[in-house]
Amino acid sequence: MYNKKVMKAIREPNQERSIEKKNKIIEASYEIFSEAGYYGTNTTDIAKRAGVSTGIVYSYFKDKRDILLYVLNIYIDKVAEPVLACVNELSAPINYPAFINKILNLAIKLHKENAHLHNTLHSLTSSDKAVGDEFIRLEDVITKAVIGKFKELNIAGEHLTEKVHISMNLIQSYSHEVTFDKHDYINYPAMKAEVEQIITGLFEN
Repeated sequence: MYNKKVMKAIREPNQERSIEKKNKIIEASYEIFSEAGYYGTNTTDIAKRAGVSTGIVYSYFKDKRDILLYVLNIYIDKVAEPVLACVNELSAPINYPAFINKILNLAIKLHKENAHLHNTLHSLTSSDKAVGDEFIRLEDVITKAVIGKFKELNIAGEHLTEKVHISMNLIQSYSHEVTFDKHDYINYPAMKAEVEQIITGLFEN
C-alpha cells in the first residue's frame, strides 16, 4: 500500500500548463524507454529530455514505474488502433487469405516500429502484474472486436472465440520471430504462408 503522505504529494494537473508539462514528461519517457529500455533509463534522463527538473517529474509521478504505466497505456492504444481499424473494414464475404496477410503485415510493422519498447514492456510481463494485465487487455480488446465483427457479418461457427485466440497467438509468435528472433535457418516467406494457411483453415473449414 502506498504511503498516504506520498500520495498527497503527487500533483494531479488541472490547468492547461500543468497538463502540458505532464504530457511532455510522458512523451519524453516514451522516447527514452524506446531508445534505452526501462532499466537503462532514470528519472534524470526523463527530466532532461522533457525540459523540466527532476523535482517536477516527482511532483506528477510517484516513481519511474508510475511513468512506465502511463507509457504502456499509450503503447497499447497505439497498437490497438490500427488493428481495430483493419477489423472494422471487414465485409462479407471475407477473403480470409487477404485479410490474414494484411493483419500479419500490420503486426510486423507495429512490432518493428516499436521494437525496443515492445521488447522492454513484454519482458516485464512476468515480473510486473500491472504490465501483464495491460497486454491481456490488448488481447481481450482485439479478440472481442474480431468476434463482434464476425457476428455482425453473420459469421459464427463452433468455438469462434478459441479460433480467434489461436489466430492471435500465431500472429504474435510469427511477428516476434521475424522482429526479434531472426533465426537464419528459417524461410520466413514460407513460414508466413504456413501461418496464413493454418488460420484460413480454422475459419473456412
